Amino acid sequence: MALQLTRPKDQRDLVLYLPDELIVVDHQGGVAERRSYEFAFDGASTAGLGRGGSRQAYVPDADLEAQRDHSPGEYSQVVEIAREYFSRGDLFEVVSSQTFVEPSPEPPSELFRRLKEQNPSPYGFLINLGQSEWLVGASPEMYVRVEGDRVETCPISGTIARGQDPLDDASQILALLNSEKDESELTMCTDVDRNDKSRICIPGSVKVIGRRQIEMYSRLIHTVDHVEGRLRPEFDALDAFLTHTWAVTVTGAPKTAAMMFLEAHEKSPRAWYGGAIGKVGFDGGLNTGLTLRTIRIKDGHAEVRVGATLLWDSDPVAEEEETELKASAFLDALRLPRRHIEMPTLTTPAEGRRILLVDHMDSFVHTLANYLRQTGADVITQRSGFPLSDLRERQPDLLVLSPGPGSPSDYETSDTIEEAIKLGVPVFGVCLGLQAVVEYFGGELGQLETPMHGKPSSIQVLGGQLFRDLPTEFRAGRYHSLFAKRDRVPDDLEVTATSVDDEVVMAVEHRKLPICGVQFHPESIMSFDDEVGFRLVKNAVELLTGRR
Repeated sequence: MALQLTRPKDQRDLVLYLPDELIVVDHQGGVAERRSYEFAFDGASTAGLGRGGSRQAYVPDADLEAQRDHSPGEYSQVVEIAREYFSRGDLFEVVSSQTFVEPSPEPPSELFRRLKEQNPSPYGFLINLGQSEWLVGASPEMYVRVEGDRVETCPISGTIARGQDPLDDASQILALLNSEKDESELTMCTDVDRNDKSRICIPGSVKVIGRRQIEMYSRLIHTVDHVEGRLRPEFDALDAFLTHTWAVTVTGAPKTAAMMFLEAHEKSPRAWYGGAIGKVGFDGGLNTGLTLRTIRIKDGHAEVRVGATLLWDSDPVAEEEETELKASAFLDALRLPRRHIEMPTLTTPAEGRRILLVDHMDSFVHTLANYLRQTGADVITQRSGFPLSDLRERQPDLLVLSPGPGSPSDYETSDTIEEAIKLGVPVFGVCLGLQAVVEYFGGELGQLETPMHGKPSSIQVLGGQLFRDLPTEFRAGRYHSLFAKRDRVPDDLEVTATSVDDEVVMAVEHRKLPICGVQFHPESIMSFDDEVGFRLVKNAVELLTGRR
């Protein structure tokens, strides 16, 4: 294959290092070992030789300005060119890359510490290559590992951004697993990887032992396959290493055609990007990771090279954004110091307020009480059926009616609401609590044809004060069979939110009295998005207790 990109005269393709001393750390066990070696061969020995070498201080390039080898939008154009190749059948997929160059004022050791803290990965490394060159990496991908006659790889392809929280992560994972484009990416990579193994493995031994497994990193979620085979007796670990050069996940398929495309369309030689780091053992084993997600430091400046797997289904803009997302953690490591995590300070707008939470025999009352306490209020939970004289004696600033099984009449909620109104105590109802409010003022309840138990819905806000500073549409969790019939909601109550999917009443506010309620569960994990559930509870407390 003809090389079109000019290689620097000082480019090295391989660096081997034979250490005579190792420090092996067992982080889980909290134990470290120092292992020292002497080597002997053909009558010569290292015994008695002095140990040492020169130390070279890191000198940053203070005059360098940040730059990239593709202007914004230019990588998208490469995707369009690649799609022409896919259309003709010249390529199935290709992994084109772009490079970001930044000044690196901090020494490589500090960058390594930042990556360990901010972007931990299976293959983390700090390698001094000499000649003022270092590699600092946090690679997610195994290249080739050999133990005995077993050879294995873990091709990674298929990427989506991390969510804002674990619930959002779950949605992102579902989107990734449902993506036909991402599935095709990984399928083609694994097919080529199996082809590589078939050159040197015992027939019938090449197996896919993990399919589209999820791996999560600081900013990305990947799908990963796990492939193994058994080496034929005439092959060893180095043969396994060479037959997989270079990994389909950093080149494309067919490999040779992909590499020809990269020679023609990438802006510069890849140097160490897409190669491998790792160890070759005296026991014949080998463990290597791909040099992905790696900062190359050369002559005081840093290079971050990232790529995306392109195929016919690629969206050019999305692929360019993916490369920028992959680079972001490493550019931040160059630009930003290590973070000191501080606990957030909670605002307590209802401090000193007293809330009586009525328990309608539902454990959600505990999380609801937790949310209420986060506003600073003092919360007392009392099982329904208590003497109404307790309400008069306690004189709370707010009465909250909890969710519960059955119907409001099972708990004599009308008597409780009536007493609260007499005493001038505001009322906030959740789920069954909303139904109780509607029923008390003369509304009518119905029964859903299909119960909504543990199911989310999009909630459309129609007005009112309860949803102040909340999105006009958001996701929330539902646990109910009964509902307030919208055409029978009394005029005293304003319907301030409905569900998008089945147009069920989801919130009401009294037009004159400090009384409101929601049908959904703000305390459910299904109401986590943007903390909308807690924010709504906080709004209710502030609105009804006069602490706006």
